[in-house]
Amino acid sequence: MRSAAAVLSCLIAVTTCAAQAGKEIVQVGPAMNYPFSQAVKAGGFIYVCGSMATDESGRLVPGDIKAQTARTLDNISAILKAAGSSIRNAASVTVYLKNPADFGAMNEVYRTYWPADPPARTTVAANLVNPDGLVEISMVAVPNGAERRVIRPQGWVAGSLPFSYGILSGDTLFLAGLVSRNGKDNSVVAGDIQVQTRAALDNAGEILKAAGMTHADAVSSRVFITDTAIFQDMNAAYRSYFVKDPPARATVKAGLMGPEFLVEITLVAVKGVNKEAITTPNADGSPGQSNPNFSSAVRTGNRLYVAGMMGNTEANRSDIRGQTRETLLRIGRTLKAAGFDWSNVVDAIVYLTDVKNFGGMNEAYRETFTREFPARATVETGLVAPDGLVEIMFTAVK
Repeated sequence: MRSAAAVLSCLIAVTTCAAQAGKEIVQVGPAMNYPFSQAVKAGGFIYVCGSMATDESGRLVPGDIKAQTARTLDNISAILKAAGSSIRNAASVTVYLKNPADFGAMNEVYRTYWPADPPARTTVAANLVNPDGLVEISMVAVPNGAERRVIRPQGWVAGSLPFSYGILSGDTLFLAGLVSRNGKDNSVVAGDIQVQTRAALDNAGEILKAAGMTHADAVSSRVFITDTAIFQDMNAAYRSYFVKDPPARATVKAGLMGPEFLVEITLVAVKGVNKEAITTPNADGSPGQSNPNFSSAVRTGNRLYVAGMMGNTEANRSDIRGQTRETLLRIGRTLKAAGFDWSNVVDAIVYLTDVKNFGGMNEAYRETFTREFPARATVETGLVAPDGLVEIMFTAVK
């Protein structure tokens, strides 16, 4: 395993303050011409971009899944050190694997970075923008000295995989990607999509309870399903857990780390801060229509969690630039309705139905973000809208 110190020895760490007070763009080594930042530090957290096994010039370092996992985590370690943190302070991690068969080997390397108290983690299969890349990892970490407490419900077994069920920092709880397992003995809860959705959200309820929270405190959700045909059945079970002001949400089609699973759900919850659901206004400024399954955005304190949004219309059905522009227009209206603007955006997830659209998406994306980019992960997944080419999810901090 290559140490983070070794990576730092050949890189110069630079942290620049953005114009917005309290927001820092973190850059390690020479700046690349990418429309995203390596990390953004804001509001008590560090948001790290989707990172891969690249060298100082941005080229992918060849190697198998173990080598790429180690190099990726070493790169993130260097970024976090520059941000005043360390990889041990990671609270929430998302691992995108090109090949689900690499899950075991990835875990062998991954667990060495957290001998104890690993972060909450979600792992899904997704195609990556770099065709030679086998793994991409994004992360949210806390600064050195900040609270980072592992949450595990009483009576639940410690799982054999290197992740924690929840990590609590201050008022914010990051939950792991949850599937239909019984927390007390880790056995699989078999059933259709509604059974599995309820099992995952029941598990979430136990983790939330252990942190002194309930489902009502959930502010952001990512749902991964294996088949878009089960989307509405998932919704039927899902919405019964969030009867008022549901979390902002993105739902995409992705492979999971077991053929028996149909859905995986990742939540972020915040307690003790006023929670406000925001509905995206229409283009003419009139009030938009709320969705029973998710909020367009949820504001809690100085943070805004924006749902995954799409911009597919009849006019732009096969136009990635047009769909990206329309998506960002809708998100812009949402930000404004919540009292935020583009300079407040700190983290992004971009889901593309085809990585060949990466360049076209970036071209339109740069029209909105010209500098001080948010951290970002971009992967290929399926979308629930048949004509959708891109879905974008943001986190903003004021």
